[in-house]
Amino acid sequence: MQYRTYGKNGFKVSLLGLGCMRLPRVFSPGDSQAQVDKEKAIELIQYAADHGINYFDTAYGYHNTTSESVVGEALEGARRDKVKIVTKQPFAVMKTQADIRRNLENTLKKLRTDHLDVYLIHNIQKPYWEEIKKRKIIEEYEKFRSEGLIRAIGYSYHGGLPIFKDILSFYSWDMCQIQQNLIDVDHEATEAGIKLAGDKGIALVIMEPLRGGSLAAPPEGIKAIYDEFPVKRSAVEWAFKHVINYPQVSTILSGMTTLEQLKENIEIFSKPDAAAGSLSDGEKKILARVKAKYESMASVPCTACEYCLPCSQGVRIPDVFARYNDGVMFGTFEPARRQYYFLTKSKQDVSLCITCGECAEKCPQHIEIPRRLAAAHEALKGWVE
Repeated sequence: MQYRTYGKNGFKVSLLGLGCMRLPRVFSPGDSQAQVDKEKAIELIQYAADHGINYFDTAYGYHNTTSESVVGEALEGARRDKVKIVTKQPFAVMKTQADIRRNLENTLKKLRTDHLDVYLIHNIQKPYWEEIKKRKIIEEYEKFRSEGLIRAIGYSYHGGLPIFKDILSFYSWDMCQIQQNLIDVDHEATEAGIKLAGDKGIALVIMEPLRGGSLAAPPEGIKAIYDEFPVKRSAVEWAFKHVINYPQVSTILSGMTTLEQLKENIEIFSKPDAAAGSLSDGEKKILARVKAKYESMASVPCTACEYCLPCSQGVRIPDVFARYNDGVMFGTFEPARRQYYFLTKSKQDVSLCITCGECAEKCPQHIEIPRRLAAAHEALKGWVE
């Protein structure tokens, strides 16, 4: 296993981390939600800890608030001293200042530990960033650190570069966690954000390196490009190598569900060339062509200009089209359906559309938005968490 330094904190972490959002699940008769298959999940987590992975990432809400308990049970005892346990508290459950401490105390109980190695504010977004500052949430975290309950303070983020830069520069964070992969290099926090975190000495953790698994099973047109390269690799390895190449990255999270996936990924991250700066010009050209090919396969020509917004019913039109295009591009709608599920929970999905047509009138791309939204909704609905 390759290891890297965790920013200014100085300790070493495995380049591959286990993201505990996609643990094995089972559906029992009569259940409205899937449950973690605890036996398989514990086997997976313990195998990872025993084979070089020392970074485990979970969160308050993962697997309907059960992920932390499973991780705690799996790592209790001798393994706990050998690993870093990282979890996150979302702003949505910080109703009062007392809630913040209460949630942390419950998390510590679930994880069966007296401290967290890193504690994150989960998924900071523009609409409530100002409220996080006003509520002095970071100061609450600093109290926890002074008491020894947490060792480091960080945040996770999905969104564009401007807000990412604002958050990054506001406080002397120990770490930040962003989505990045060969498709999102110009989106989310972007390559510029990666370099900015590195310049500040902040540990940078990458999530969604395989775009929710979408990059693991490419369509034939993408496979043909990969096959042109003389060194034969799986699509999974190509996607990982894109992120591994950045020296600013401390660890890369993968939400592995099976032992087979785990073993394959450990092998990839144990190779001598799983190193920063290892991509040749030829490999970079292959990845650039793959990115362009994926983007050419998008179905709805939405540029996310947001001229269609605000929608009177609250539908996040560009977000819906982005998820639909992901399903078309990658040839599978499963990861996209899960993302759409969260839009539905936040009452921003197409079911609220009244087909008024105002969005279509404002669209500079002349997209027939109500019709295309309806088609997207049919393709994306139905996820069970």
